[in-house]
Amino acid sequence: MRWIEQYHRKIVSADEAVKAIQSHDRLFLTGNCSLPKELLAALVRRAPELTAVEICQALTIGPADYVAPEMEGHLRVNTMFISHNIRKAVHEGRADFTPVLLSEFPLLFKNKVLPLDVALVHLSPPDEHGFCSFGIENGLTKSPAESARIIIAEINEQMPRMLGDSFIHVNRLSYVVPVNYPLAEMKMTEDGASEEIENIARYIASLIPNGATMQMGIGAIPDTVLKYVMDKRDLGVHTELFSDGVIELVEAGVLTSSRKSLHPGKIIAGFVLGTQRLYEWVDDNPMIELHPTEYVNDPFVIAQNERMVAINSAIEVDLTGQVCADSIGSRLYSGVGGQLDFIYGASRAKEGVPIIALPSTATLRNGEKISRIVSLLKHGAGVVTTRNHVHYVVTEYGIANLYGKSIRARARELINIAHPDFRDELVYQANELNYI
Repeated sequence: MRWIEQYHRKIVSADEAVKAIQSHDRLFLTGNCSLPKELLAALVRRAPELTAVEICQALTIGPADYVAPEMEGHLRVNTMFISHNIRKAVHEGRADFTPVLLSEFPLLFKNKVLPLDVALVHLSPPDEHGFCSFGIENGLTKSPAESARIIIAEINEQMPRMLGDSFIHVNRLSYVVPVNYPLAEMKMTEDGASEEIENIARYIASLIPNGATMQMGIGAIPDTVLKYVMDKRDLGVHTELFSDGVIELVEAGVLTSSRKSLHPGKIIAGFVLGTQRLYEWVDDNPMIELHPTEYVNDPFVIAQNERMVAINSAIEVDLTGQVCADSIGSRLYSGVGGQLDFIYGASRAKEGVPIIALPSTATLRNGEKISRIVSLLKHGAGVVTTRNHVHYVVTEYGIANLYGKSIRARARELINIAHPDFRDELVYQANELNYI
């Protein structure tokens, strides 16, 4: 077992490992709840010695000292999804945002559009054959990591061993930093869902047939939907991510994946976001397979799942069906994520059900309530799902089916599911635009 000797020769401290990072390097940072805390802390300590290191990432959960103002000139983030902890840096021009479909995110690195010098990853301990699992964040990390010249790995005793196309041999690692700390946690709903979210979830559940394969995006709405499908049979999952809610469905015998037309019997995902309970449940669980996101989110792979249901959220939807999900006007807020991948994939699937779901209103900081069904998107707003891709739009007031509908019919359908306080104004605006 020569790999054991090689593994031990590669063990260093976090501070020693980050010495491999040089000025002007491009670095990949694994994210979600798998952020490598000790390596990041060591990188921040080393930062004053470095110039213009680019850190490429997607969503990260937890503190982000590496984008603090004092890092300017030393470390600069280039993110493909704007998470809460780096949003301020993006807005202040101290970090960059690169728009890209989630299905193509790993390909930027794999195909050398953005060649990588170093990858910081977070792995499970090696098995008896010397293979480490990428753990709870595999989809966005495996391909970029394997394309880097140098791979620096935190090996965490508390990282679950996830099955699927999710392994890397210790021979591929350049440096190993053993750690032992709990993974970051993220609950989809902190204190229970609001009444409007519960109503949206009920409407969505009514669109889900028995034997459906489901995708759930990030947020309270997709997670709450899982409570309302307990009367369904033989549901499956093919999704970029899932959270704690799937545990109850599996244990209740509702989620069996037995009728899936692709990967029957398996829950297929790229990564998981949740609590310690979820991390313990997924560990070495043969029902679950994690795969690279360029596979999981490929619309032509998604479309092979019959009765594919995609559930995604939005910031606002205009009366023609254009969906803004990544900005508030011109102010960048998040990113396209996997929304278009799954909306288009589900629309191409046999008996597919692509759903955009959102509360009918939003409340501004001054307490003013505004409609999220709008006549026109805000100036500068980004269109994530085009009016040509959209099928179902759901609010707490009902379901609008826009597929195959004229602009006049779409406008009426969407006004009917807008908040009652805004319907008269929307009718007036729709008339002014000659929509109705």
